[in-house]
Amino acid sequence: MKKTVVLGVAFCAMVLGYLVYSSFQTKPYRCNVCITFKGARDCRTASADSEMEAMRTATMNACGLIAGGVTDTMQCENTKPDAVTWLRRP
Repeated sequence: MKKTVVLGVAFCAMVLGYLVYSSFQTKPYRCNVCITFKGARDCRTASADSEMEAMRTATMNACGLIAGGVTDTMQCENTKPDAVTWLRRP
């Protein structure tokens, strides 16, 4: 085999290994956010390294499904959530 092929396979294996490792790593903060926007309601759960990041990620995930377009998404993400529930890590 050529050296470039071996290096390419090794690089892909390292990237895949990192993705698997980082996806199974537990985050200390986990929350469920429920948002109502233009009559539609959705709840999403997210985990992160900080409370603010977990809440922002859950909000973005919920708004991604109920808002249509960039303007609606931005408005939805700035809407006060109906409920925020902090969850314990299993």
